[in-house]
Amino acid sequence: MSMPPDQEVRAAVDAGEVSLDGDPRVARLVRVARHIEANADEPLTLASLAGIAGVSPSRLQRQFTAAFGVSPKAYQNEVRMRRFRQSLKDGDKVTDAIFASGFGSVSRVYGEATRNIGMPPRAYRAGGAGEVIVYACRPTALGLMAMAATDRGVCFVQFGDDEASLISSLKTEFPNAELAASPAQDAPELDAWVAALDQHISQGAPRPDLPLDMRGTAFQVKVWQFLLSIREGEVLSYSEVAAKIDKPRAVRAVASACGKNRIGVLIPCHRVLRGDGGLGGYRWGLARKRALLDAERKRRGD
Repeated sequence: MSMPPDQEVRAAVDAGEVSLDGDPRVARLVRVARHIEANADEPLTLASLAGIAGVSPSRLQRQFTAAFGVSPKAYQNEVRMRRFRQSLKDGDKVTDAIFASGFGSVSRVYGEATRNIGMPPRAYRAGGAGEVIVYACRPTALGLMAMAATDRGVCFVQFGDDEASLISSLKTEFPNAELAASPAQDAPELDAWVAALDQHISQGAPRPDLPLDMRGTAFQVKVWQFLLSIREGEVLSYSEVAAKIDKPRAVRAVASACGKNRIGVLIPCHRVLRGDGGLGGYRWGLARKRALLDAERKRRGD
């Protein structure tokens, strides 16, 4: 399971796997990546980055994408989004975090930056064809939990009464994928992620910041990405979420996106309520939604 692209580059350089004194082409690309990281809050053009690398813009686009799996623009958005999430963790207000991370507006965070997070529509319709999805189950304070992940990150967190029904749900969500139970020696990251989320649910540890492989339409991904900015113990109504993502008339669509969220707790759709303060719906039952909210309020001292 891979790290986000911006972390992969830094880790490879720090570990000596990518040397600035080795392959000249690799060195040029690393210099471009480091320049993006250092100036992520600035408007960067492909032409200016190509100047750093000493190649044409089209060649840089091809080489950078081939080396790191994302375009220079997408890489810059990855860096910005990571800083945005860190700012929120540090207690900054959402608006302050947006501008401190280099995004020019709320819509840029939940629009442009999320286009590279969701899977392509063709792959989405394919039901996971050609992918291997590893899963594991674990008892938690909310009942039995199943977590599954691709090599991009967690794609499924569900709760149920027995392992058979949870695996059946996973097969329904990804009917054409190859599913494999997780032996720790082959997928240690998943087992660690399952343990970290269990500690959050059952023992009140901080919610783990895990890589997510979101599967949905562009609108659904925009809603889910916004939900990640709602702090623990806070709640918003469906209409407030719609307004925050600059789609004030899409209240029902927001509610539908929350209902179709496959990644429970990690994407905190439980923090969205009806306009009258009622719990509204929850894919895994209102008792679980109430328990999550009560636990978060208790941790905040409310």
